[in-house]
Amino acid sequence: MATLFIADLHLQTEEPAITAGFLRFLQGEARHADALYILGDLFEAWIGDDDPNPLHREIAYAINALVNAGVPCFFIHGNRDFLIGKRFARECGMTLLAEETVLDLYGRRMLIMHGDTLCTDDTGYLAFRAKVHTPWIQTLFLALPLFIRSRIAAKMRAGSKAANSSKSMTIMDVNPQAVVQMMEKHRVQWLIHGHTHRPDMHPLTANGEPAQRVVLGAWHEQGSMVKVSPEGIELIAFPF
Repeated sequence: MATLFIADLHLQTEEPAITAGFLRFLQGEARHADALYILGDLFEAWIGDDDPNPLHREIAYAINALVNAGVPCFFIHGNRDFLIGKRFARECGMTLLAEETVLDLYGRRMLIMHGDTLCTDDTGYLAFRAKVHTPWIQTLFLALPLFIRSRIAAKMRAGSKAANSSKSMTIMDVNPQAVVQMMEKHRVQWLIHGHTHRPDMHPLTANGEPAQRVVLGAWHEQGSMVKVSPEGIELIAFPF
C-alpha cells in the first residue's frame, strides 16, 4: 500500500532514454501503487493538446493503460507544460488538479504542488509566469497555427535557458519564508514539490510544529520518486 509522486521528467523526442525509463516505471513500480501523482513538467514543452507529436500519443496510451489497470493518475501543471488541457487529460485517463492541492494520505495531511511559485526571489520569472498564465494570452496562443506556436516555444525555451545561466542558484531555489507561509496557509506539516531539481528532505517548523518539505529530483540520468505509505515517506532515486 503506497502512493507515488514524480515530477520533472521533461519528456522530449530528443531524450528517448528518459521516455523508455518512464514507460518501464509505468509498467513496473507504478502498477503496484494506490495512485500516481505527477507534479508538473512531465514534458519539456507543450504547445497545445492538438500537437500531433507521436511521443504524446505514446505517453497518453501508457498512462491510460496504468489507469485501466486500476491505478488512478493525477496531474498538476508545471512551468513547462502548463498548457496541458482537458483533451490530453482525457486521453491519459488522468485527473487535472489545482496548482495547490491538499491530500489526506494514510493519516497525513500534505500539500502537493509543482513548486515554481515558491521561488519568490526570482521576480523576473514570476512576472513572466503571471503573463503566460493570463487566460486571454493562452487563448490567443492556442489559436495560432502549430508551426508558429512551435517557433514561439523554442524562442521562449532559449530565452529561459539564457536567463537562468546568469542567475544565482539561490535565486532559483525556493524562498524559505514562502515555504512556511504556504504550509501555514494550508495548515499542513508536509509539502511535496518538484521544479528545483534538488532532491532532498528538509526539516522545518510550520504552524508552530516540526514539518518536512520533500523535493523530487528531475529525471536526467536516473528516476526520482516519493513513496508515501502508512509506514512513512521515502525519497527514492532509481535507475532507468
